[in-house]
Amino acid sequence: MSNQSVIIKSNRYGLNVVLDEQPDWDTIKKEVAEKFSASAKFFGNAQMALCFQGRSLSTAEEEELVEVIEASCQIQVVCLVDENQVTEQTMKQAVERQTGRAEAPGDHDLTNLQDGRFYKGTLRSGQVLESETSIIILGDVNPGARVVSKGNVIVLGALKGNVFVGAAGNERAFVAALSMDPMQIRIGDVIARSSDGAARRKKKADDTPKIAFVEDGNIYIEPITKDVLNDIKL
Repeated sequence: MSNQSVIIKSNRYGLNVVLDEQPDWDTIKKEVAEKFSASAKFFGNAQMALCFQGRSLSTAEEEELVEVIEASCQIQVVCLVDENQVTEQTMKQAVERQTGRAEAPGDHDLTNLQDGRFYKGTLRSGQVLESETSIIILGDVNPGARVVSKGNVIVLGALKGNVFVGAAGNERAFVAALSMDPMQIRIGDVIARSSDGAARRKKKADDTPKIAFVEDGNIYIEPITKDVLNDIKL
């Protein structure tokens, strides 16, 4: 391997980031930031798949590097591809699958499909995640964190913070979560707040997946069932 700690190899749909095993973690993060910052104009704001190679990383380390990359340039990392499966074709398929670009069989008449994006990681108190499109969060939204989307928000984890969907005034937007216990939900111009902190602490945890939506000017939160999903007007 060359004497560079970080090497970036690109194709049309993704990036292979080759990391040297020898340098310490801070050195790796610093060089990743420098490399992507220097290449920011070249990559633009593309949505890309990412594969880390050459160095064994934990999930937390992968997430940390993704954060470093997205802070150093305008790339949107839509998914991570396993090193043993990485090819340009698999990256293409992964990007299309995550961004909704791929055409599914029988979907030729769906003319109102909207692009969405994925966010992987836990949002902690004080953090704000904003999106022009619908967003799927692979992680938790902790108390004090805030998510704002012009589309829908789906949390594949626990929603305990604040969420604002339909930010452009769309009251047909919805919020879904595997565990629904938000501090505040706003859908369009309709707001629903949780009980106070003491009541929240006493409340028994409920891990039933739920969906929040507006009906007759009020926000309802109900368990996710086929009937409820069929009644949601998109």
